Amino acid sequence: MKDSDKKFDFGFEKVSARQKTEKVSHVFDRVSSRYDLMNDVMSLGIHRLWKKIFVESLPLCDGGVYLDVAGGTGDIGSAILRRLDRSGFHGQVVLCDINPAMIKEGRSRFPNFTWVCGSAEALPLEDSSVDVYTIAFGLRNVTHRDLALKEAYRVLKLGGKFSCLEFSQPAAPMRKLYDFYSLKILPKMGEWIANDKEAYQYLAESIRTFLTREELLTLMKDVGFSYQTCEPLTGGIVALHTGYKCL
Repeated sequence: MKDSDKKFDFGFEKVSARQKTEKVSHVFDRVSSRYDLMNDVMSLGIHRLWKKIFVESLPLCDGGVYLDVAGGTGDIGSAILRRLDRSGFHGQVVLCDINPAMIKEGRSRFPNFTWVCGSAEALPLEDSSVDVYTIAFGLRNVTHRDLALKEAYRVLKLGGKFSCLEFSQPAAPMRKLYDFYSLKILPKMGEWIANDKEAYQYLAESIRTFLTREELLTLMKDVGFSYQTCEPLTGGIVALHTGYKCL
């Protein structure tokens, strides 16, 4: 089937590849200025713990290149740099995002970072140029996730680490409460705080149409990653997937 004939999830809606890319871009255009505030409110601040665990799990490479894709407002990139500084290591942090509004927001906070505007599906970086590739809450928004993983594999150096933090499937005991909160409450919070109910309706729906943990591990293996692991956090609300480029 040609790509133009395929349908992709935009929340619960089925759209073309072009439409999904445009719709996701429009969502982040609208929420960029309140993105971090909404993350704090809708997760009750827990996203900061998830991201701390995520960054602390990364290997320290003196002189290494750390690429954060879907780098948004720079919170992951700045946390990586702080960890390097605490440990006495030097490294380059490159933040890549497809959305100019998100880059503008991040650059206003961290003007000295290396900012790159580009798609996760076609990274504007050389082969084997990155020691660590990170993506936090971004893979879910990518249209062609297989291409994004192939690009991650391409730009990583031999022995480099891929690390993905993403929403996942919560354990059964908390699923009903989680569904009620995310599908009913989150959109209302988006309306009240960010004046954008539809954007956070998409967020809640996109979590449910994303890959399962097992499906993502399989996709990582198919692309070529070795030693794939998955660590569910907070009862499976999010999961940390990792893999290495070994061949």
